[in-house]
Amino acid sequence: MTSSPFKNICIYGAGALGGAIAAKLASSSEQAQISVVARGAHLEAIRSGGIRLWEAEADQPLVAQMTATDDAGELPPQDLVITGLKGHQLAAAVPGIAKLLHAGTRVVMILNGVPWWYFHRDRQSGHAEHQMEELDPNGDLWRLIGPKRVIGCVAYQGAEVVGPGEVRLANNGHFILGEPSGETTADIEAIAAVLQRAGVKISISERIRDDIWSKLMGNAAFNPISALTRALMSDIMNDPALSAMVGQVMSEVKAVAEALGSHLALSVEERLGRSRQIGPVRTSMLQDLLAGKALEITPLVGVVVSLGKLTGVATPVSATILALVTQLDRNNLLAAG
Repeated sequence: MTSSPFKNICIYGAGALGGAIAAKLASSSEQAQISVVARGAHLEAIRSGGIRLWEAEADQPLVAQMTATDDAGELPPQDLVITGLKGHQLAAAVPGIAKLLHAGTRVVMILNGVPWWYFHRDRQSGHAEHQMEELDPNGDLWRLIGPKRVIGCVAYQGAEVVGPGEVRLANNGHFILGEPSGETTADIEAIAAVLQRAGVKISISERIRDDIWSKLMGNAAFNPISALTRALMSDIMNDPALSAMVGQVMSEVKAVAEALGSHLALSVEERLGRSRQIGPVRTSMLQDLLAGKALEITPLVGVVVSLGKLTGVATPVSATILALVTQLDRNNLLAAG
């Protein structure tokens, strides 16, 4: 077997997607030390019994043991860090992530929506190295993690934490990796190989920003609308008024993406057609709402509106949804105490 350059791998944020990847890596034949940073009852369950991962349609869970902590300072410097945190959680995690880094550490960030590093080495938009304060308050991510370390990741994998230490996958999904520069580097090839050997389906993209926007067409619409209505994706698409609103948001997202130089292969009509094939899925934002957690609003909706202003693209439906879901989030957090 080819030797991997990654001897220490940490998954920072071992929730649904992070926990699934951690379990697969820890169960593979990779000669690497796998660790996770988690918290609360989930952390305690991982410490005592590992992660129980239910693959789609599996009769038995995969059970994987690994080092687990809530203090990244307890771990040695890592060769590879994979973050499973949502975009609105990253800023608070910067000090912990920074403790894991050495000069050559690469950081794969699995994120929905527009990421904080988006404009680093961007040759498409005319806004190279532009920093978005709403995604990176005080510039801590840019300064302490650094966009040069980052490899972007777009996930098409339904997953949910169904209990402490227990993750269930809804499908046999895949992940898209991409360097911000678009290059196919030795690092990204090595990372893809490590994950593929662990049973994670991986592809490498030379235009990761196109992949980010392609997924965001759905997320920017379905996530907030599902939170506002508490409806499953199938229910949204079966409602003529709501499905029309989904199409309007998708059109706005596509227009902003194209104004920034991205190319989205599918039309809005084609995306709507595919969305009608999706079953009774509960979006991640609806899951967080029902659990009393803060909602992932800015990366999915807020940045569409702000980048619309940057590029001169009107986003009236997204702006309305942003105002509504922001107030919903405030009220939900107050009710949760």
